Amino acid sequence: MSVTPNTVINEVRDGYVLVRLSGEVDLSWSAQVRSAVLDALASNAVVGVDLSDVGYIDSSGIAALVEGFQGARAKGSRFVLVAVSDAVRAVLELARLDRVFLLVPSADAVIAVA
Repeated sequence: MSVTPNTVINEVRDGYVLVRLSGEVDLSWSAQVRSAVLDALASNAVVGVDLSDVGYIDSSGIAALVEGFQGARAKGSRFVLVAVSDAVRAVLELARLDRVFLLVPSADAVIAVA
């Protein structure tokens, strides 16, 4: 089984920033994820976080997403989780955060909900 390397890429799209994550979002990497999310929020009113290539997320990764959500809400911005992997969805459902975050199936849907 191959392991996806941890990467974070902020892509400026038409009307929003897409933060693409891959790998395992754990304590060793969640600070970088948090920084990417907050940088995206600072530069745009609409941010989507693509989680389709995330195979594992721990509480520190969830905390980074929650901080992004709260930061967006505080400034009247939109924060959306995109193409959430099964592994991430299971954690969100366990914490009942699937009811808090706006989840969309693809990056194309981000601007439609903005």
